[in-house]
Amino acid sequence: MRNIRVLILGTLFGIILVKGQVISWFRINEMFRFEDAYMYLVIGSAVVVAAVSLIVMRRLQARTVDGEAIVIKSKRFTKGTTIGGIIFGLGWAITGACPGPIYAQIGSGTYLAIITFLAALIGAYLFAILRPRLLF
Repeated sequence: MRNIRVLILGTLFGIILVKGQVISWFRINEMFRFEDAYMYLVIGSAVVVAAVSLIVMRRLQARTVDGEAIVIKSKRFTKGTTIGGIIFGLGWAITGACPGPIYAQIGSGTYLAIITFLAALIGAYLFAILRPRLLF
């Protein structure tokens, strides 16, 4: 039953991404060329919602669906974070998708996004394989 709820929520989120034009390569391209503020406003509102949500979750001592305490671990800022962010941003600018919208692009019929999906998958596996050798 939980998987059905997750599937329904994921589908609704995908519809919101499509209707909000967040998966549009043209919108993303306009953002990276500083021609339109639409995507910056979408991202900014997401950051505000996330910040407020974290504050509420901490104050209410929210728990997972399984009743476990939600613990948000702090992470160190490293050189690897900067390099990874640059690679992520370049991939986003070239393909017009970060990981979440890839599924919405495929679901909405943008089948070239399958190439983006495969590239993201290969990149994740490469990172997992090379991580012990990378200098952080």
